Amino acid sequence: MARISFSCLPASWYCSVSLLSLSCVSRQRLLLLLLFITSALLLASYQRQLWGPQRRPGSHVNKYLSIAETMEATDILNPALNYGIVVDCGSSGSRVFVYYWPPHNGNPHTLLDIRQMKDRDRKPVVKKIKPGISTLAKTPTQASDYLHPLLSFAAAHVPRTKHKETPLYILCTAGMRLLPESQQADILEDLITDVPLEFDFLFSRSHAEVISGKQEGVYAWIGINFVLGRFDHADDEDATVEVTTGSQNQQPISRRRTVGIMDMGGASLQIAYEVPSAITFISPQEEEAGKSVLAEFNLGCDVEHTQHVYRVYVTTFLGFGGNMARQRYEDQLVNNTLAKNRFLTAQTGLSEDKPYLDPCLPAGLSDTVVRANHTLYLRGQGDWTHCQEAVRPFLGLHNGTMSPRGIYQAPINFSNSEFYGFSEFFYCTEDVLRLGGHYDSEKYSQAAMEYCSTKWSTLKQRLDNKLFSQQADMGRLKYQCFKSAWMYEVLHSGFRFPTDYTSLKTAQLVYDKEVQWTLGAILFKTRFLPLRDLQQETLRQNHPSWLRSSFVYNHHLFSLCILVVVLAILLYILRLRRIHQREQRQAEVLDLIWVEEGEALIA
Repeated sequence: MARISFSCLPASWYCSVSLLSLSCVSRQRLLLLLLFITSALLLASYQRQLWGPQRRPGSHVNKYLSIAETMEATDILNPALNYGIVVDCGSSGSRVFVYYWPPHNGNPHTLLDIRQMKDRDRKPVVKKIKPGISTLAKTPTQASDYLHPLLSFAAAHVPRTKHKETPLYILCTAGMRLLPESQQADILEDLITDVPLEFDFLFSRSHAEVISGKQEGVYAWIGINFVLGRFDHADDEDATVEVTTGSQNQQPISRRRTVGIMDMGGASLQIAYEVPSAITFISPQEEEAGKSVLAEFNLGCDVEHTQHVYRVYVTTFLGFGGNMARQRYEDQLVNNTLAKNRFLTAQTGLSEDKPYLDPCLPAGLSDTVVRANHTLYLRGQGDWTHCQEAVRPFLGLHNGTMSPRGIYQAPINFSNSEFYGFSEFFYCTEDVLRLGGHYDSEKYSQAAMEYCSTKWSTLKQRLDNKLFSQQADMGRLKYQCFKSAWMYEVLHSGFRFPTDYTSLKTAQLVYDKEVQWTLGAILFKTRFLPLRDLQQETLRQNHPSWLRSSFVYNHHLFSLCILVVVLAILLYILRLRRIHQREQRQAEVLDLIWVEEGEALIA
């Protein structure tokens, strides 16, 4: 009976008071906790903005790899981005490329972070038209109309507010180089006069030119090394070289090792690589020849700094491409066969029943070569070793160089170098031999020898069964034996690469993308633009002392305010805790009173 009376009145009242108090305190604690978390995040965000992201010691991140792999659309709403346009006027057509870059970081040793622009669909902003601009040799006044679709395309992608500060470069290559200088000048003059009338890009007379093969090779070398990050500062794990520049009293510079490039197309062969050490010429004639194929330039924005001074050997060998080499080879076969048959009764090669045995065609393959009114009948012998001997004279070796004209070749330090082989270097190793990538001369020669000796019927069956790469076709199968021997001889007999050289990589793409020489061109053309940011930084550093001190004072004041807010929150939490403890003591006293009164009533 006493237990029921006690639980009915006093306990009910106590329970309601306790729940109200706990509910109130819980809400206050939750609110304070949220305020505290918000303050902590604000403080952390401020510190991160003030000091910037910190890189962990020993971490090695190739920022250029992330550039090459990024697939995000370019943020054209970002007002800090800068833009540049390059038009590549080639022999078969013209292409426009749009690039962008964020502001320079102010370090005179760092290059602009140039990237290829991507549209809303995350595709590179590129457009091509045909035919080449050189077809306007007779009608040069139509040059600006010819490029209008490309420039309109670029103008539609670059924000209009950026047009006046966006440099435009129109660079013409092989097709224009074949024209007389007067016709070249007429086409360029039309562009220089009419393009500024329709477009507000930063465009002047020096922005339209016909570049030499040497310039094109240098730009290609710059573009590939930039994407590979070889112009970045060296880390401990990077391969480095000691570089001596042309500056007097300049100590050698230790920096990242750049890569050389070799590109064998259908008609020509090109090679470009850095020459880090000063060259000693054995004669004035050799020095004069060397100057024509050596280019020394500074990619840095300050000519006083030599961190980015590069000495590059670059030259093009016309007629040394895979297709042109085969054509020269066939021409000689026809001429030699006709000359021999004048004095011999056996007409070898002039009929199907007596074909010429060609060591550079797959075994059992029948082929014909037509020159003028003469037809030469060939039958594949598939002898790769004899094919090497047959193609070697076409290198035109002269005094240890690759050209009968005696083109100078700068020395290569094969113990500390790295090369990439493109186009035919990749096709010869990958399309049917499936050895693309790191080059191994022993594996390559063995695979080429086996391919040449394989019967033509077997090779066609393998093609039908899709045992080769998707790019392989009948033309590749037909001339693979010749081209593989030609590539081998170019590399080891022409350029004199050791057969045990292991630092050559054959490739079609760099980081799964095609790297155009236009990237190197805009990097070279805009190399002085960071001077603007450096000058602005200098102006900021030269501001009056009171202004700098007020800037520092405001930052300290901001930190102090955050600290005061945090302390106030802590004090408030302590005050609430004391209030809660006082309420608990009052509740205990109230319980005791009710218990005493209940006992008194029962008594």
